[in-house]
Amino acid sequence: MQSDFANRPAFETIRPRRQLAPLVLNSAHSGCDYPARFLALSRLNERTIRQSEDAFVDALFARAPHMGAPLLKANFPRAYLDVNREPYELDPRMFREPLPEHFNTSSPRIAAGLGTIARIVSENRPIYREQLTLEDAAMRIEGIYRPYHRTLQQLLSETVNRFGVAILIDCHSMPRLSRGKDRSAPDIVLGDRYGTTCAPELVDLVETLMSAAGLTVARNRPYAGGYITRSYGRPQYGVHALQIEISRHLYMHEATLMRHSGFDRLAALANGLVSALMAFNHTTLAQARAAAE
Repeated sequence: MQSDFANRPAFETIRPRRQLAPLVLNSAHSGCDYPARFLALSRLNERTIRQSEDAFVDALFARAPHMGAPLLKANFPRAYLDVNREPYELDPRMFREPLPEHFNTSSPRIAAGLGTIARIVSENRPIYREQLTLEDAAMRIEGIYRPYHRTLQQLLSETVNRFGVAILIDCHSMPRLSRGKDRSAPDIVLGDRYGTTCAPELVDLVETLMSAAGLTVARNRPYAGGYITRSYGRPQYGVHALQIEISRHLYMHEATLMRHSGFDRLAALANGLVSALMAFNHTTLAQARAAAE
């Protein structure tokens, strides 16, 4: 089966002229290039199928390469392929053929309809008209998912080799969360897998910056960090990974998927975050790595 992205890039690495600090940014869910074949397979209209996008997150962090940090971003949409999952985390009900035994077919994410190839978009709306083939899954996973992760791993390896350490910021957005009884809903959720994937001083830095901007910040609830944060965050080997979830209401109209006047403020805050992380004393992280080894 020919790739749906045979004639255009499925993802892009935007590199600075010179990387100035051990910072790598990733935006895996902001892609909005919907292949015609995929849309033909879907029962949803072109607006509804976009409800699972982390819309405009890549645009919020677009200046990072100009500031000296590489940015990896997906062009393919999350509804088409989710690289923040295991490689073959698939729902067997979605496929005509039986899935091989070594596939993960029973995770909580699959039960929710959000595997490597999602069954639904938000509000539990099924994506597909009919079952898919394993050939289709292999085209997406072997042809796009694995190259995406090889690219991300290469960026991190290059960064560690040059600076002795790497900081991966995994950039996401989230629907506006409902308020609890006695507390306001967070505007920002920082996920470090409960302190296991990132040095606490880095998380403290990000929380302080966001709080100073008047935003409500939570840690690890309800989002502790997905497959990318969990897989790449290895502080003992010099790689620190932090997932950042930004509430979409801060910069866009969720119903219409249009930016509003808050976008420029959030983009400026994103630039400030990149600057602060680049200015951080990374020597202490490299020394901690050396001590652990």
